[in-house]
Amino acid sequence: MAEIQLGVIEARFADMIWEHEPVTSSELVKLAAEAFSWKRTTTHTVLKRLCDKGLFENNKGTVTCLISRPQFYAMQSRKFVEDTFDGSLPAFIAAFTKDSTLTPEEAAEIRKMIDDAEEG
Repeated sequence: MAEIQLGVIEARFADMIWEHEPVTSSELVKLAAEAFSWKRTTTHTVLKRLCDKGLFENNKGTVTCLISRPQFYAMQSRKFVEDTFDGSLPAFIAAFTKDSTLTPEEAAEIRKMIDDAEEG
């Protein structure tokens, strides 16, 4: 899947859509006016950009996701690890935990994720 990059405002608007979807475009206009003080045309312009990027679909005024929020942020996380740590998950975890300690609960949760990933 192609890389999808979002600006800060696009990401906030995408989060709003994911939070409310399925949502009508007219409801999005109201929500964006409240949250961002956007006019209708701005909302529709940003919505079209997000649809063009393949995140959402606007079908007869109803907006639904093509990529869920967890899927999108998982893609972004993988891209970050690839770009920053040459794709090495252990190098990322080492950097992440270098100056902090994990609670027993966090360590157990990570062990469970590893076990689940190994089982496949």
